[in-house]
Amino acid sequence: VYQKLLKSYGEQNWWPAETPFEVCVGALLTQNTAWRNVEKAISNLKRRKLLTPEKILECQKEFLEELIRPAGFYRQKAKYLKNFCNFIINSGGLENLKRKELETLRGELLKLKGIGKETADSILLYALEKPVFVVDAYTKRLFYRLGILQREKENYEKVREIVEVSFSCEPDRLRTFKEFHALIVEHCKAACRKKPLCNNCCLWKLCRYAKI
Repeated sequence: VYQKLLKSYGEQNWWPAETPFEVCVGALLTQNTAWRNVEKAISNLKRRKLLTPEKILECQKEFLEELIRPAGFYRQKAKYLKNFCNFIINSGGLENLKRKELETLRGELLKLKGIGKETADSILLYALEKPVFVVDAYTKRLFYRLGILQREKENYEKVREIVEVSFSCEPDRLRTFKEFHALIVEHCKAACRKKPLCNNCCLWKLCRYAKI
């Protein structure tokens, strides 16, 4: 599946951000909203030169809420951002966090309010360079239609384990997990939609769901 997607779409070179901290902010803001809305919020933060943990902590809560309003749930997300920035600073910065073991760091992230498994793993993979696979709704949809999962609403950890075990012998798991996750997103936007465009699908021969 990975090789077919890579051949069809090419390398994606995700995450779309200029710095690791911007990746983290994007991962937090993209919950329950479209990426185009996140881009507007991040653009607001950049324009005000607030895209650092220190500046976000210094920023008045009401002003921060207004800047990230395009991303939706802006009051909650402003709290989550400030909590996360506190965590970064108290941990000695992102570079210091990178030195921690994957499971230890994952556990610490999951204890933070507003950070679930998908958000934590996005931060780990794309900002902190840890080889963990990010599972999202696109992943579950695609794997269910391909017959890899028996149900679409499968347990997050089970899906993650399936992928990570399958690539256990891969020499560069970090790069592969980044590409595979990004390719799945691209494919599900282009072809494997809620109403699939099976005629545009490079995986239709593998798919039990295909209508061709």
